[in-house]
Amino acid sequence: MARVLLLGAGLVTRPLVRYLLARPGLSLTIASRTVSKAEALLEGHAQGRALALLVDDQAALSREVAAHDLTISLLPYTHHVRVARLCLQHRRHMVTTSYISQEMRALDGEAQSAGLTILNEIGVDPGIDHMSAMRVIDDVKRRGGTVTAFSSYCGGLPAPEANTNPWGYKFSWSPRGVLMAGKNDGRFLRGGQTIDIPGAELFAHYEPVEVPDAGTFEGYTNRDCLGYIDLYGLQGIADMFRGTLRYPGWCDTMRAFARLGYLDDAPRPELRGMTFRDLAGLLVPEARGPADPAGAVARHLGLARDADPIRRFEWLGLFGDEPLPDAPSIMDAMVARMLARMAYAPGERDMLVMHHRFQARFPDHRESTTSTMVDFGIPGGDTSMARTVSLPAAIATGMILEGRITRRGVLAPVFAEIYEPVLAELETLQITCRERTTRS
Repeated sequence: MARVLLLGAGLVTRPLVRYLLARPGLSLTIASRTVSKAEALLEGHAQGRALALLVDDQAALSREVAAHDLTISLLPYTHHVRVARLCLQHRRHMVTTSYISQEMRALDGEAQSAGLTILNEIGVDPGIDHMSAMRVIDDVKRRGGTVTAFSSYCGGLPAPEANTNPWGYKFSWSPRGVLMAGKNDGRFLRGGQTIDIPGAELFAHYEPVEVPDAGTFEGYTNRDCLGYIDLYGLQGIADMFRGTLRYPGWCDTMRAFARLGYLDDAPRPELRGMTFRDLAGLLVPEARGPADPAGAVARHLGLARDADPIRRFEWLGLFGDEPLPDAPSIMDAMVARMLARMAYAPGERDMLVMHHRFQARFPDHRESTTSTMVDFGIPGGDTSMARTVSLPAAIATGMILEGRITRRGVLAPVFAEIYEPVLAELETLQITCRERTTRS
């Protein structure tokens, strides 16, 4: 019987657990700091085992890695390299959904020498984005063409009927991760020129993105995408862009939010005992005295009193007399507040939108291709975020154990032997990327 160790029992794990436990000849151990979460995921399944484990307990972690054939790490990305080193020590395969860090990449040679697969970036973004893009790129190359421009957008959002708050957003994964991403620098290629966007200006640069069957969104740059040129084999491309999708109004609101200092994650012991109104006065001294702190903040930002960002801040309660959540930083206080006000209600659906655009040149014509995935959560069941993050990892896990993935080293799913069967299996689970091509 194949033995799989799953590290983590968070929001996105349930579809993976159900998929793996439905496979014959597989046992699954879920190790979590909170064993009750693991037990809830297993639902008493005979081939499942729940284990209380602190990831900092190196000896216990090492024992469990050694006792299993493959380890799936859905822990925070900072722990992946430690887990990978234990997998190398005990000659065990590994799967993660996180980006490949430089420290992880440095293990590639050792993994190859040991005959091990350490498959990363096998979630949704990264993951399905790689696989759906490579399917089109490889097809263009097989037919003698050259991809000259590529852009990719992805966003996890409320489904239209669940888009019921002024922010146009609800949290189906870590709120802190969403806010931290708002501080990242961006880098992309336009017309052969490298464009750098400092994190402080991230939300000042966005454009409307029309997605078939989904609507119009705001798209803004997502990190440094230039590394994808080599990863995707697109050397010489003139336009390369990866972006995040949000409902209209998000970027102006988040730009104002960041300018005011609400994304500050430095420790601030003076926050203890403050109200939201006190915090507004701390960030904008002009807001301390007036009866209308929202008006003072609007003037500070150069906005009208009834501007959308101000209206959204008021709805979130940023100018009210409620006490701040007990938190070490301003950002953590905002995380707690947003999670309380911007969570999904029972029965509401989330939506995952992914949209690629390709321009390709052939000897006798040109092609414009789009690849689009619009996936919805299941009311009362799994979110789309959970399904699209965890099911690719579950499918790949099964393929490694069956010997269908034979490539070794530290990998992303950009190879046909990985992406073709994973995408095919996802289609059986109603997660589909639809491609459309026009010729000129």
